[in-house]
Amino acid sequence: MTRLLVAGVGNIFLGDDAFGPEVIRALDARPLPPGVRVRDFGIRGMDLAYTLLDGWSVVVLVDAAVRGERPGTLSLVEPALPDGRPAAPPEAHGMDPAKVLALAAHLGEEALPRVLVLACEPGELPRGDEDIAPGLSAPVRDAVGRAVAALHHLVPALLADPLSTPALDRPEESTAPAAAGRPPTAVTGAEDR
Repeated sequence: MTRLLVAGVGNIFLGDDAFGPEVIRALDARPLPPGVRVRDFGIRGMDLAYTLLDGWSVVVLVDAAVRGERPGTLSLVEPALPDGRPAAPPEAHGMDPAKVLALAAHLGEEALPRVLVLACEPGELPRGDEDIAPGLSAPVRDAVGRAVAALHHLVPALLADPLSTPALDRPEESTAPAAAGRPPTAVTGAEDR
């Protein structure tokens, strides 16, 4: 049986970084199939690292990620999974998915599950001296509904075949994992849903 986790990550107080938590919140009104675990990890990187070790077949992270696309563009990315010791531990109240994956790989005795990232190109992130930038930009707010629709397309396909890589529906959005070889850039979020 395929065990699938959809995990929102991001900081709700940092503008478009709140994309992941907002998608998880939107799934309350349009739930995924029974048996799929949906959870908002926010900026709790350690919590996510330990959850990755719970025997999942596939984990879909929903996050804002700078990939050089138009703001609001969705991409499906399959990052290379780390092996060995993490370069640096994740911050207790931060979320860098690359560090979280490295920590989980270090802590676990088994291989990590397959990880996909449903990424949204941010339009507005806080500038250096800004501590809080509430609210999503218009293009990212519009992408929330498209991300929910994309998850309703991706999740059944992944449940049927955890090794499949379903394409996103819109032609301007990437249809291949790790398009152009750009690694996902992590960002941060809120509470469990």
